[in-house]
Amino acid sequence: MQTRVIQMEDGKENGILIRSVKSKPFPAKLLLILGLFLAFALTVFVISVSTIKYTGLQSVVTTVTSGFVTCREDEPNSLSKWIQPPAVLMHNMSDEELLWRASFWPRRKEYPFQRVPKVAFMFLTKGPLPLALLWERFLKGHKGLYSVYVHPHPSFTAKFPATSVFHQRQIPSQVAEWGRMTMCDAEKRLLANALLDISNEWFVLVSESCIPLFNFTTIYSYLSRSKHSFMGAFDDPGPFGRGRYNHNMEPEVPITKWRKGSQWFEINRELAATIVKDTLYYPKFKEFCRPACYVDEHYFPTMLTIEKPMALANRSLTWVDWSRGGPHPATFGRSDITEKFFEKILDGKNCIYNGRNTSMCYLFARKFAPSALESLLHIAPKILGY
Repeated sequence: MQTRVIQMEDGKENGILIRSVKSKPFPAKLLLILGLFLAFALTVFVISVSTIKYTGLQSVVTTVTSGFVTCREDEPNSLSKWIQPPAVLMHNMSDEELLWRASFWPRRKEYPFQRVPKVAFMFLTKGPLPLALLWERFLKGHKGLYSVYVHPHPSFTAKFPATSVFHQRQIPSQVAEWGRMTMCDAEKRLLANALLDISNEWFVLVSESCIPLFNFTTIYSYLSRSKHSFMGAFDDPGPFGRGRYNHNMEPEVPITKWRKGSQWFEINRELAATIVKDTLYYPKFKEFCRPACYVDEHYFPTMLTIEKPMALANRSLTWVDWSRGGPHPATFGRSDITEKFFEKILDGKNCIYNGRNTSMCYLFARKFAPSALESLLHIAPKILGY
């Protein structure tokens, strides 16, 4: 008992009992196990990092990189996507989708690639192209300087050999009624499809009864050097001009800007895009210009007079003969095709071209019946130059 009390008293200080606890030595076996565990964990960590670094991480980076590289020339988002014309003209776009897509055009005049401007010949037809052989001869040898688009009645399917300039050049079409807005819809449809080819710079509307009056080189030069586009747009104060105006078209279309002109036009890319993007004037003409207001004679001339008046030459390049009277111009057959006939067309008038007088006022003529083809093919080399 005495020994035990003394050990307790040794731990007292100022009357407070303080127990002294002596630490026991850590077992050596447990330290060995702990060391081995730490070494194993470190080894596993090093191996895991190495594996991720050289295999897993590399796979992840490769996958991410390949998914976002889109600047190569062979990728869908490269420049070639925008400058290559559609390989196939037939598509399933609605008119609304087509016009929206075609309304895109460059705001910069300079092109970052070599661009050869082309003439787009747009054929608005009822069906067959009876004068196709003449056009084939006219276009022969000038590939890369022109494009061809055909808008027939939707029930018609053109069948041309693979060697023809008309082969697979038919676009999705709808019924076009003379004198009604569906006719302008067809013309806008042609323009929109042609605008999808960035190289098309001049747009010529012709029918199946039209012919070229000069060789391709002459016509290409005339269009490319002109400072203006060619669309008739004149103020007719009579019953067939202002007499067709409806005051419900105000204020978008004032009577002072009401114009009349030929349906057959030749315009540049800027004006083509202006027509295609229009949503302001279209509803007014569709609702308030119906027969006896013939919208195809007023819509484009009036709209462009309001939007781009300085760009117009205010005349058409397509010759027609109204001397016989009636609602339609004269039609010419086999017996009409003579040298004297073409002399009357080619030398019968003076007009303004780039501010100067010229006797070369027409590049195209209509209307020619299918029976005129053989005579035209015979006389064309001597008179028309092709």
